[in-house]
Order: sequence, then structure tokens, then C-alpha cells
Amino acid sequence: MSSTTATTETYPVVDDDPYHLTPEGIMEPPVGWAHSLKHLGPGLILSASIVGSGELIATTTLGAQAGFALLWMVIFSTLVKVAVQVELARWTISTGQPALTGYNKVPPKIGRVGWINLLWVLMALSKILQIGGIVGGTAAAFSILMPLGGDPLGTLSLTIWTAIVAASAIAFLYSNKYSLIERGAVLLVVVFSIATVVIAVGLPFTPYGYSTSDILGGLAFAVPAGTIGAAIAMFGITGVGADELTFYTYWCVEKGYARYVGPADGSEEWVRRANGWISVMYKDAFVSWLIYTFGTLAFFIMGASVLKPQGLVPQGNEMIVTLSRMYTDTLGEGVAILFLVGAIAVLGSTLWAAVPSWSRMYVNFLSVIGLVDWQNTQSRIKWIRVFTVILPILWGAAYLFIRSPVLMVQIGGVMTGVFLLGAVVAVWYLRRTETDPRIYGGGLFNIVLMISSAAIVLLGVYTALSVFGFFK
Repeated sequence: MSSTTATTETYPVVDDDPYHLTPEGIMEPPVGWAHSLKHLGPGLILSASIVGSGELIATTTLGAQAGFALLWMVIFSTLVKVAVQVELARWTISTGQPALTGYNKVPPKIGRVGWINLLWVLMALSKILQIGGIVGGTAAAFSILMPLGGDPLGTLSLTIWTAIVAASAIAFLYSNKYSLIERGAVLLVVVFSIATVVIAVGLPFTPYGYSTSDILGGLAFAVPAGTIGAAIAMFGITGVGADELTFYTYWCVEKGYARYVGPADGSEEWVRRANGWISVMYKDAFVSWLIYTFGTLAFFIMGASVLKPQGLVPQGNEMIVTLSRMYTDTLGEGVAILFLVGAIAVLGSTLWAAVPSWSRMYVNFLSVIGLVDWQNTQSRIKWIRVFTVILPILWGAAYLFIRSPVLMVQIGGVMTGVFLLGAVVAVWYLRRTETDPRIYGGGLFNIVLMISSAAIVLLGVYTALSVFGFFK
């Protein structure tokens, strides 16, 4: 049954489903930062996802391999995708539709499925490996901290902790309430991110200090031999990846931005509200960018300053032990336990955001191929909960089968870089065909969007060609 606004014989029942745009849901947008703060949140879930696999695994691995030479790539990777993220969210706020619904409108199609969603399926398959690596990394940290059944990195202990991590994710996230997801994400991100930035800033006062010349040298546009693969994976993972700019649209809707704007009736009042709530989204995206950019830089600098000089590169199940050296070698062995707790928090934050985000995307995909009615609230929630159970189990099984978190994360990163191509095409198609020109960004934003899109396309093409062996 459709859950649009219904009326009984005695009183009206207002539909509070954020994916249903009704006149009753309209709210005037706040003005200025002070009034907007309580309406921020989608970007914090985004940060929880980003400050995890990309930073703790891919970025530190890149720093350990390349030293400071690719510092410019870290900054570029976090900055270049934001405009595309914002533009896709603009379309969502004005229409109330999530990303995969929009992707499926871009021709050509094969049957009911658009080519971008077919590309999304390939990315989703690769993400089984990447997020499996996150589950494995979290399980390894728990196992080192509290081994069960023998050796901390032995098969039995890792298997038990993988099962516990997957089961915990299901138990905590089964309700799929937006407020719970947002608050948990904030809690997991803040403490470890602040600690990591503080330690990175304090490194110059330790034996593993870095100099101004190291930083300046890292800003030169160069790619050292032997690091191109890690650099490509990092571009796909760090900052806003294709999966994250996709699921950002779901959280923008569930925070209420689209519902507050109301049905698109073309009126000047609608345009005013849309621009007002899009402005709130800008602030949300900016705060998110600050959080994950500083976190990314901190992890990279620590990898380059501490791991690189010692020839330590995170590999396999020893990843957590190797990464812990960033802390124990600067603050002493007594900090190892604190690092493990922090690693659990930062990897757990990615898993915390990934479970509900990917559950929504899977269900949205089923809706575009006609298997689920996205607008039916009860059906949508039921299927989201089904995937909330299935995905952690699948990801945990993938880790137990492959058992190489770094490799698993990097494979997912490469495919994410390829999918960015499709996301850029969708953004421009939806902008031209469905976004009201009266709510376009200003001239400076449009220039940045073009630059961002061109950079993503060029690097995405390079990534795709590299996958097929055109570059050695």
C-alpha cells in the first residue's frame, strides 16, 4: 500500500517517510551557520565511512611505500570529488530521489537496467572484498587485543572475532534508525581522528620527525616508480569515493533536506526553499571535507615519517601490527593498547557507515529492476533489514577466504575509481535533464565542477586502462 499522506474519517495522518515529499513536510531553511548546525549530519556519516579503510590502510600503505612524494595526491584525492558529490546531492534534494534511481535514467539501458547501474553492480562485487578487508582488520585488532583460542593472528582466533564483528554490526544496526547511525558515526570518528592528527603534528618532536622540505617536496607533482598501483587505489578510496558520493544522497534525504523543500511545484517559494536547504548541504559537505582531509593527511604523514624509514609496509594479517608501529615507535610500547582500541574505532566506523549505506543501495537497485517498491515504506525497510543481516556475513566470509586486508581494500579502491566515471556522467545528465536551472550553483562552483569532473574522468580512464594492462 502506498504510504503517501492518508486521511481517516476523523483526523489526517501525516506521512513522515522522508522519501515521500508532501506539503506537510515543508520546513523553512535555517540561515547562517549557527542555525544550520543542528541540521548537519549526512556528512558526518560520510566521514565515518571515509576515515577508515582509506585512511588507516590505503593511505598509510601509500605513505610507507612512497614516502612524502605523493602528498600532493592525498590532497588532490580528497578535494577533487567534492563538487561532484555536492551536485548529485543538489539533484536529490530537489527531487527526493536517491542516486541509483537517477543513475538508471542515464541511457543506454540493457532491459530495465542502465549502464551506470550495471557498472555499480561490478563495484558492489569488488566492495565485498574491500569491506571484507575492513571486517578482517577490525577482527585482527580485536584478536591482538584479546586473542581467543590461541595465537592472536591464528585461524581460530581470527574466525571467532570475525564472527563477533559481523554479528555485532547486525545487532547494532538492524533497526536502521537514522539518528542512531548518525550519533554512532560521530562517536567513532571524533576521538581517534583527533588523536591521530595530534600525533602527526607532534611527530617533528620525535625521532621520526619530518621537515618543511619533506612537506614541500611532497607537493611536487611526481609519482615515484613502483607506487602507481597504490596511488590509483588511494585515489579511488580516499576522500569521497564513488560509493560514498552515491550513498550521501540517501542520508541527505533521510536527514530531511528533500522533504523540507517539498514537492517540486516550480514556484518561486519552492526555489527559495531548495536553495536554502542546498546551502545547508554545502555546510554539511564542507565540515565533512575538513574532517576527512585532516585525517587523511595525518595518516599519510605518519606512514611516510614512521613506517617508510623503517621499511615497514602493511601487508596481510600483519597489517595491524605494522600500523601500530606508527604509535608505539613514537609514544612507546605502552600506547599499543590505545592504538588497537583506536584502530577498532576507526575501522569500525567504516563498517558502521557501510552496513546501512550499502543496504540502502542494494534495495534501491532491486527497486530499479522492478523487484522492490522503493516508495512502499514497509517493503523498503524490510528489505534494508534483510541486507543488514546478509552483508556483514558476506563480508566476513570474504575476509576469512582471502585473509589479506590491504589487498582486499586496494582491489575495491581500483574499482571505485573506475565507477567514478559513471557517477560523473550521471551528475551531468541529471543536471541537464532534471535539475531546475534556478537552483544551479554560482559561477565559481560551476567552474570547480567542470575541473573536478575532468580530473575524475582522466584519472578514471587511466585507472580503467591500467586494469586491462595498458600501463605497466
